[in-house]
Amino acid sequence: MREYTPWSWRRFKALQNPGVRFNHMRHDDHDHHVDPVCGMSVDPGAAADTFEHAERTYYFCSLSCAEKFRADPAKYLDRSAASCPTCVVGGADGAHPGGGRDGAIYTCPMHPEVRQRGPGACPMCGMALEPLEVGAEDEADPELVSMTRRFWVSLALSVPVVVLAMGSHLLPAAWTRLLPGPRLGALLEMILSTPVVLWAAWPFFERAWRSIVTRSLNMFTLIALGVGSAWIYSVVAVVAPGIFPPQFRTHHGQVGVYFEAAAVIVTLVLLGQMLELRARRRTGAAIRALLRLAPATARRIEPGGEERDVQLADVRPGDRLRVRPGEKVPTDGVIVEGSSSVDESMLTGEPLPVEKAAGDRVIGATFNAAGSFVMEAREVGERTLLARIVEMVARAQRTRAPIQRVADAVAGYFVPAVVVVAAATFVVWAAFDSVPVALVNAVAVLIIACPCALGLATPMSIMVGVGRGAQAGVLIKNAEALEIMEKIDTLVVDKTGTLTEGKPEVVSIIPLGGAGIDAAAPGGAAPGGAAPGKAGQGKAGEDELLRVAAGLEAPSEHPLAGAILAAARARGLSPPPVGDFAAAAGRGVTATLDGEPAALGNERMMSDLKIDVTAGLAEAQRLRTGGQSVVFVALGGRLLGLLGVADPVKATTPAAVEELRKAGVEIIMLTGDSALTARAVAARLGIARVEAEVLPERKVEIVAALKAEGRMVAMAGDGINDAPALARADVGLAMSTGTDVAIESAGITLLGGDLGGIARARRLSRATMRNIRQNLFFAFIYNTLGIPVAAGVLYPFFGLLLSPIIAAAAMTFSSLSVVTNALRLRRVRL
Repeated sequence: MREYTPWSWRRFKALQNPGVRFNHMRHDDHDHHVDPVCGMSVDPGAAADTFEHAERTYYFCSLSCAEKFRADPAKYLDRSAASCPTCVVGGADGAHPGGGRDGAIYTCPMHPEVRQRGPGACPMCGMALEPLEVGAEDEADPELVSMTRRFWVSLALSVPVVVLAMGSHLLPAAWTRLLPGPRLGALLEMILSTPVVLWAAWPFFERAWRSIVTRSLNMFTLIALGVGSAWIYSVVAVVAPGIFPPQFRTHHGQVGVYFEAAAVIVTLVLLGQMLELRARRRTGAAIRALLRLAPATARRIEPGGEERDVQLADVRPGDRLRVRPGEKVPTDGVIVEGSSSVDESMLTGEPLPVEKAAGDRVIGATFNAAGSFVMEAREVGERTLLARIVEMVARAQRTRAPIQRVADAVAGYFVPAVVVVAAATFVVWAAFDSVPVALVNAVAVLIIACPCALGLATPMSIMVGVGRGAQAGVLIKNAEALEIMEKIDTLVVDKTGTLTEGKPEVVSIIPLGGAGIDAAAPGGAAPGGAAPGKAGQGKAGEDELLRVAAGLEAPSEHPLAGAILAAARARGLSPPPVGDFAAAAGRGVTATLDGEPAALGNERMMSDLKIDVTAGLAEAQRLRTGGQSVVFVALGGRLLGLLGVADPVKATTPAAVEELRKAGVEIIMLTGDSALTARAVAARLGIARVEAEVLPERKVEIVAALKAEGRMVAMAGDGINDAPALARADVGLAMSTGTDVAIESAGITLLGGDLGGIARARRLSRATMRNIRQNLFFAFIYNTLGIPVAAGVLYPFFGLLLSPIIAAAAMTFSSLSVVTNALRLRRVRL
């Protein structure tokens, strides 16, 4: 078996160094090299030393490892190539490829840097490893099966052992006459308890021995010492009682034995392991639920028009798929025919169905509530949003939060200190009372001090919290982002696509000669409503204005063209044919319509064409003040009217801004848009600080300046230009509707694509960190109070001693309390 770092303190220090990590699965990769002595994966830039051997450079995590390698390189190279139990040796090229090719990779929930092929125990903490990838089905856990079987056998044998040992206290007087004599009873206890200790508890002894060999003492070291010492002492007392002095004997003349303590401790620890493994499996429920969302089949339209059901794995990009009412969308793609309402709540957390039409994007595994449509598959398999979510959640669940360093620091010194305390307890009690009493108290100290609860406190909460976030549309990339989000006091947001929809819409239609209809005005009529006034106003006037504008923009590729054409389609208007189309960059377009000259553009174009726009200047200024872009439309040499185009604020934005403001978070808007438009949006949302017309590098400078002021800064954005600022902020929040570059640069991705997700992320962070603090408090208090009591501190005052059996029960249920408390996060309201 591979040797790990020789000293636990060195391992702990290395784990705090981002350049050094354990990786029991890979011996080489692009960024890290494996220390051939201790098995750590080392960043070349952070290596403690290097050594050239056989035309290859080896990197070491410490000077000690480098010295050992220089003394005998062949020793360590032969072992690393032939003794690693987790790697496949002798590939096609004779290399030593990492990982297993025919088995699942398992990792430790407390030490995610430890990986190996197949189930087993963590070499650092002794905990059972769990699969790196969670399957859609709740498959059997071999570790859980083994612990369950051992528990029931142990329980069946421990009950008669307890009856034999304590029958006179447990049974009525009439029944005690059926019990065997002290000598025979001790012999039967030994026969019954031996399978419990040597078979049922064997995994604990294996893990304890590994912890001693690797000098990484853990909870199983304490359990093995406690159980082993009690059982060995008792066996010697039965087999060779004559070697014990008279003070070791009871009033029956027999040497006292503690088989019942050893057996019951093993049974209780097995119970704790069994219940803990069951609870830990529940942390993968979020991933399994996501995996089960995807449908098994898709209805593919073949080139000849025939439709047939195929397995989802057989769908390829470019395939045309039909989705009927009540079915799930099979994969990511774009609607090419039809329309529907799609329920995306299972991924985004948003409860209302989203209207979808031709050209709109649909996400695999979402529910088609009404309507039938044909879609073109774009992303399939591992490239779908659902697959990326599962991968991101699984990876994030095994990252380490900064707060976990507290538990790691304590655990690094805790077990050796407990061994010292247990030894001192034995010496003191042996000197002042007797060796049997000293042994019992020392065992109680070893058992009650098991730091399992301390180790589980942080990773269990992180795993459950990340899974709960995924269900609410908040994807956490790493535990550090989840922890920092709670402390955020400043939120920097991009405007377009974050606060607003990111798609321009016609929000105002102003026919010639009147105020027309402002589609965005609160309380105003919707587009299409009648407006009283002069001829040319009202719905007829608006339709004519919009029809002419659509005709002029139909051949155009300008970003505003799509908004105008969409507004015309919404009213059922068909763009009229135009001729002599010409586009003037930065000004607008001209054409002929029904033989008359027509134009659409800004004031400069109208001025060049000698068209009087005086009648529309006041309205144009009003729209600009409201953050709208103004387009003048002319026909036959006269001004027909003007249109106001804007990027509307998302419906969820105002409430999210208000919630964050009440939570004490200052919101700052950064945008490359014009100052007039930015100020209008900010005024509508109550955002006091606005930075407009900023370039990407300026966004980074602003974020850096805010951090220099001592603020904890979160940055939310969705574009490539936001990526540098997202990476520079304490926490980057990317909208899933944005670019892949932005999503990769952020620590948190919001599937809903709106500011409401930020409020949910902050609530999740606060709930998770509160849960972690509760777990750490319980774990610290338990060990702080339990060890002195077990050592007998209260005996001089109250005559109170703690039985090893009670200590084992307390240790077991302290771990379960931490797991149960972490699982409460699954029900937190976001």
